[in-house]
Amino acid sequence: MSLRFAKNQAAGFVNRIQNVAIVGAGGNIGGSFARHLLAGGRHQLTALSRAGSQAAIPKGIRRVSIDYNDESTLVDALKGQDFLVITLGVAALMDGSNAEAKSISAAAAARVPYVMPNCYGPDPLNEPMTTQMGLASRFLAAKGLVEKLGVSSWVALSCGFWYEWSFVGEGRDRFGIDFERRTVTFFGKGEEKITTSTWDQCGRALAAFLALKRFPEDENDKSPAVDNWANKAVYISSFRVNQKDLFESAKRVTGTTDADWKIETVDTEERYKAAVAALQGGDRTGFSRMMYTRVFFPTGEGDNTRHGLANAALGLPEENIDESTKEGLRLHATGVLSY
Repeated sequence: MSLRFAKNQAAGFVNRIQNVAIVGAGGNIGGSFARHLLAGGRHQLTALSRAGSQAAIPKGIRRVSIDYNDESTLVDALKGQDFLVITLGVAALMDGSNAEAKSISAAAAARVPYVMPNCYGPDPLNEPMTTQMGLASRFLAAKGLVEKLGVSSWVALSCGFWYEWSFVGEGRDRFGIDFERRTVTFFGKGEEKITTSTWDQCGRALAAFLALKRFPEDENDKSPAVDNWANKAVYISSFRVNQKDLFESAKRVTGTTDADWKIETVDTEERYKAAVAALQGGDRTGFSRMMYTRVFFPTGEGDNTRHGLANAALGLPEENIDESTKEGLRLHATGVLSY
């Protein structure tokens, strides 16, 4: 529970998040955040965009051009912001611009109270697991920088792997189900439960989170507040499923039976080791297999319910898994899920 209370703030303090800046508002997860925040109508939204970027930004969001080689453009864009959301695609993470670190540093210079780092996936606070997934270093660097600068608090949104992206797009290297080839690869018995979230659920979660009061009113206020999650992870989920559950949805949506699919079973640990070896040998697809096989280790680590989900506190709805599978197939058909 936060030790900061609204009653202790200076005169004129408004106890809510008003201004939200988004890096990557034109991407998949960033776009979902932007749409749901716009629909909520509770915030003034600013999209930070590289000069010359052609990324489509939803109407109703102020677009500000920035240059990662000129910190002043970032600081100016972030002045007056209450919350910075960072979403960066693979290309942006690998282009050498250090966009996340520079955004965090600028947020501190601009006195932004909260920063959400680019770590939307399995539990970022489980360092052993995310290290074995190859994901730990970026979050630890972002978290460490926020804490070192000592101005902002970080808030991580842990949603598990994205449902549509993981199930339908390049599925054989991710959740192990390939719709196009009609093949299923179960890791072990295919019964290890994990949590996974749709892009829409992520968007709803962020919009609901940022609609909370910023601080508890006083020591007796036990209702949810943004600052309760300062320097912590917000755990959410759409579905708690195993591979067999996913396969059942795939069959219902496609109107198929077991006989229409080629089904195989592999040892989970051996698949993980083979993926690591493939990646080390230069096969980039090994990275996906390594991450997704690790989340299905029979340890319970991929199940965010073990931490207590924020779904109820945020008023998140129960989703229909088959409708989400259909949406994934639609997105795949339109090219959204391609690299």
